[in-house]
Amino acid sequence: MPDQRYGGAMRLCGQRDTGGGTALRHELSLLQRFADTFLKDVNLGVLLINPSFEIMDISDMACRVLGVMRDSVVGQPMDRIFTDLPAEHQLVDRRILDGIVVRNHAMSWTNNRERYELLVDSNVLRDDMDRVVGAYIIFKDVTNLRSLEEQVQRSDRLAMIGQIAAGTAHEIRNPLTSIKGFLQVLRRTFQDQGMNRESGYTDVMLKEIDRINQLVNEFLLLSKPKNVTFEEVEVPKVLREILPIINNEAILHRVVVQYEAMYGLPKVVADRELLKQVFLNICKNGIEAMGEGGYLTITEKVDREERKVLIEIHDTGPGIPSFVIDRIFDPFFTTKSEGTGLGLSVCQRIIHDIGGHIRVSSKGFGTTFTVSIPFP
Repeated sequence: MPDQRYGGAMRLCGQRDTGGGTALRHELSLLQRFADTFLKDVNLGVLLINPSFEIMDISDMACRVLGVMRDSVVGQPMDRIFTDLPAEHQLVDRRILDGIVVRNHAMSWTNNRERYELLVDSNVLRDDMDRVVGAYIIFKDVTNLRSLEEQVQRSDRLAMIGQIAAGTAHEIRNPLTSIKGFLQVLRRTFQDQGMNRESGYTDVMLKEIDRINQLVNEFLLLSKPKNVTFEEVEVPKVLREILPIINNEAILHRVVVQYEAMYGLPKVVADRELLKQVFLNICKNGIEAMGEGGYLTITEKVDREERKVLIEIHDTGPGIPSFVIDRIFDPFFTTKSEGTGLGLSVCQRIIHDIGGHIRVSSKGFGTTFTVSIPFP
């Protein structure tokens, strides 16, 4: 029996300790040092909770992921620390103290524009009388693993769509060119004969043909671009070249663009024009998401440990719902009435092909896209 083995071990320590408890204190000291070192160095988020649902201790990684300071949360109730979060976003339920066991529970956590994918375990702690004396929560950051898995799946889907698009695009475009040409002749005839209503019909048809052509062009972007030029690129220079375009779009929606540059950003190896396409697409989406008024902030950062240049594009719009955020990079998924759902898929494909990735985080009051590009 576990309790009997534990009790026997404690009695054995007591028999060895003829020096007034020195050995027992030494063992407890070792355990305390191990616990302190574990909480400080382990690459896991660990929280210890007492029966009053108050935090008794917390690991350094948990502080970093949850965005809290250890001294400010130890001794505080869990529901007071995270009082602003809805129930579905709470890290753990108070019912854990009733004996509910959680194993490999997947959840998302957003902290200061950064989104984490976590696997959470939790259970109660009992004394030798089987009384609940607290609980523990352990979580592991699996963001990179999940991101890689999603990128592989998405890349496979995009490659398949790209192959289909490349094979059918010309077959679609050829008849469209003929139809467009004859419609333009018809429109001129209607205009010459004063048939304004019929001329209006041809305008509608020509506009829809242009829309089909645009869709075919986006299809082709899903396949591997043929004329890609990889070279050393200064990302700040690319951003400054497209800032006038972004500003003009922002003015139309009464949005203020803020550009936070960083001195000494390393060069990356990429195609300059494709990078412009990525940044323009994400910025345009952010501006349109805000409707009328707001701030679009473009921030340059560098992660020298991971050797990556980071470009954060943050908008102050309504945010992206949690049930949508995991699908925004899927081909043909869109929330726009006239969108094709291919823009972000193409952006992810471009960045993925140079060894980077795009991440998105949203707390319901703004959205941040982080474009991560490796540098040599």
